[in-house]
Amino acid sequence: MFETELRHLLLEKGANLVGFSSLGELAPPEFSELKYAVTIVRRLSDTIVKTIEGRPSMMYFHHYRTTNTKLDLLALDAVDFIEEQGYRALPVAASQSTPTDKEAYRGIFPHKTAAVLSGLGFIGKNALFITPEYGSRIRLCTVLTDMPLVAEGPVMQPQCGDCTICKNACPAGAITGALYEYGAPRASILDAKKCSEHMKTYKDIGRGAVCGLCMRACPHNAKPYK
Repeated sequence: MFETELRHLLLEKGANLVGFSSLGELAPPEFSELKYAVTIVRRLSDTIVKTIEGRPSMMYFHHYRTTNTKLDLLALDAVDFIEEQGYRALPVAASQSTPTDKEAYRGIFPHKTAAVLSGLGFIGKNALFITPEYGSRIRLCTVLTDMPLVAEGPVMQPQCGDCTICKNACPAGAITGALYEYGAPRASILDAKKCSEHMKTYKDIGRGAVCGLCMRACPHNAKPYK
């Protein structure tokens, strides 16, 4: 019941996909009582993604940030709904980093963990979350909660096969080209430090770090939006 109501609310507010999952022991230690998650997906504009040609564009940079803001607002809508039902909820920002260990290149909770468990898609060789509907042209955010939620689809296996297009497109040499195995460390497919350091070279397009070349090259994006 909660899943149906919450999905309807978020889709009406502008989400493109909504998923639910039970995290169990994967919940962040500091919020271990919040063992369920809402995954909110917002697609990126295909027109703007296509402006990424050899390097990120200023249009992409602003669209990326605006999409993150939209996701954060959707997360607040989810929090309001959950708390109105008498449960606890914690929004995890679309773009986040740890306050104590900047070299970890991760936030308090990885959005892709909940997204995979929700059955909405899989983690590609580019370390991005890929959905059947939108490919890797998406952004994610998460709401952690103690509201009991049930995933409505099975976990999808990676569908990159032998493709190495994203690896070849990465100017930082950060992508290993290996097929991701769930539970494996991120380093098995991506050198996050190389990725982050390269993104910082695009300072001329605005304050912040974006790239998007591996996302732009992903063949899963060839499918037009519905």
